[in-house]
Amino acid sequence: MTDKTVNKVNGGLKGVITIPSDKSISHRAIMLSSLADGKSIIKNFSGGADCKSTLNLFKDLGVEIEYFDEKTVKVTGKGKLTAPTKELDCGNSGTTMRLCSGILAGQDFNSVLIGDESLSKRPMKRVITPLELMGAKITSNDYKAPLRIEGTPLKGITYKSPLASAQVKSCVLLAGLNAEGETSVIEPYTSRNHTELMLKYMGANIEVHGREVVVKKSTLEPRNITVAGDISSAAYFIVAGLIVPDSEIIIKNVGLNPTRTGIIDVVKRMGGDIEILHQDTISGEVVGDICVRYSELRGCDISGEDIPRLIDELPVIALLATQAEGQTVVSDAQDLRKKESDRITTIVNGLKSLGADIEERPDGFVINGKTELTGGKELEVFHDHRLAMTYYTAGLICKKDILIHGFEWINISFPEFEKMFTALM
Repeated sequence: MTDKTVNKVNGGLKGVITIPSDKSISHRAIMLSSLADGKSIIKNFSGGADCKSTLNLFKDLGVEIEYFDEKTVKVTGKGKLTAPTKELDCGNSGTTMRLCSGILAGQDFNSVLIGDESLSKRPMKRVITPLELMGAKITSNDYKAPLRIEGTPLKGITYKSPLASAQVKSCVLLAGLNAEGETSVIEPYTSRNHTELMLKYMGANIEVHGREVVVKKSTLEPRNITVAGDISSAAYFIVAGLIVPDSEIIIKNVGLNPTRTGIIDVVKRMGGDIEILHQDTISGEVVGDICVRYSELRGCDISGEDIPRLIDELPVIALLATQAEGQTVVSDAQDLRKKESDRITTIVNGLKSLGADIEERPDGFVINGKTELTGGKELEVFHDHRLAMTYYTAGLICKKDILIHGFEWINISFPEFEKMFTALM
């Protein structure tokens, strides 16, 4: 286990950084390119462990995948996957397990999806239920991994998802690519739509009508894909720029997909100085550069349709709220309890130990600010990369040093994290 001591920054954070690749898009680029018939080149592929789990899984399904360099991957799909000769290891990646269960359910072979200790505790009923309605045959450990999937012909359904979840929606749509008839997913709010955009970009028969997405059996065409920068990774630099006095940071090549930009809307609502410098569209996704400066902030309410647009950013948004005048209330975020850790309990306890005025609620938390964070504590990350990065960001403004146990978990999504922060100091 790697421990990390974090010290208060003096003099602000200043500079220009290019944010690493978006994990969500990188996962989907490997998956959909593997299902296509022909060669796809993926540029700016994520170096995180989760995306490498997806890449290695599809190698085990007979797909020819090779690196040109550390960020460029060639995928040669055959339009058909082959039966694996061993269990398929998803590592720590819930995205890999949930999306691949949809792909594998309709194949003409059997497969077993496994994960590490953390992933094996995470709920899979949310994808097993709709897949079984489509005719899938899945055996699980009380709706947790390992998932034993008996490949079988699937039929299209209309599925009204009880929660706005891109993983659930994507799982069902990917199953629908290989199902008879029409498959429809309707969400209570629109979750991130990277799957829909990439399916359309690769020639799938897919339509979007508000909160409903409809897909029919489709053959995917190989495409070259350039992956946008990850706004979830950018979030830590956005928050640091807002709360570390005398900071000004420009973050380049950030994905600005409207289903992911909830953190930008919240920062504006809180009075933060944030500016989009320019925008472009690459491989169907909106990208741009962001400038953020230290700001006097005010509390706000975050709930309802906000939540799916910033679910991964809520731990670091909680830190942001500790530095805002007045009260910030986060609600409708009960799905945070089913992430790598129970992110409601863990972030509340962690920030409270640093001196924050924060109270846990069943579906979120209430934060009263502005509060000086005292630090001087040791913090556990519970195998959760987003907690590790949030605590590091908090340490930059704590009066006393903090010690983070298990800091190596940042490698799951963002191995360059500390190096990029150091370059701004």
